[in-house]
Amino acid sequence: MEITVGMKGEVSTLVEREDTAAEVGSGSLLVYATPCMAALMEGAACEAIEEALDENQTTVGTELNIQHLSATPVGLEVRAEAEVTAVEGKVITFTLRAFDEAGEIGKGIHKRVIVNSQKFLDKAYSKL
Repeated sequence: MEITVGMKGEVSTLVEREDTAAEVGSGSLLVYATPCMAALMEGAACEAIEEALDENQTTVGTELNIQHLSATPVGLEVRAEAEVTAVEGKVITFTLRAFDEAGEIGKGIHKRVIVNSQKFLDKAYSKL
């Protein structure tokens, strides 16, 4: 299968205390943390193209530009959507949107690069 513009992915989770800014160290309040929203958005991007990758391939995030538009309290479900908007060789660009049960909470642009899983790990661990 080929990665094409228009492929979509979606993931969701329930906001728990450990997902809050106060717990992850990105702020002092018990609201959904921006780093957690970013991870959810990246997960949606991975989901969008997972079936199109060979078994020895994965993608790694290389660029993330997001806006966190609205706070979400503990106990609400959050959902992220990603859509492929460009494919340039091994570089895939996505538009991202995130929602809680009350509406949109975030949006952005994300780039991921297709890599060989083992070669990528070998290079990373060669730093040790």
